[in-house]
Amino acid sequence: MLKSDALRHFGNQVKLAAALEITRSAVSQWGENVPQGRAYQLQLITGGKLRV
Repeated sequence: MLKSDALRHFGNQVKLAAALEITRSAVSQWGENVPQGRAYQLQLITGGKLRV
């Protein structure tokens, strides 16, 4: 999953971080790809709209 896709879905880093219950700075440290564990969390949170 690409970070840009997750950001597009949630709107910004603050909302993405809130959905995962992590800090915005943690999100900003990701590269282009969402870390695998977080990607699976996002897949569950979004009901499959974002896919690993």
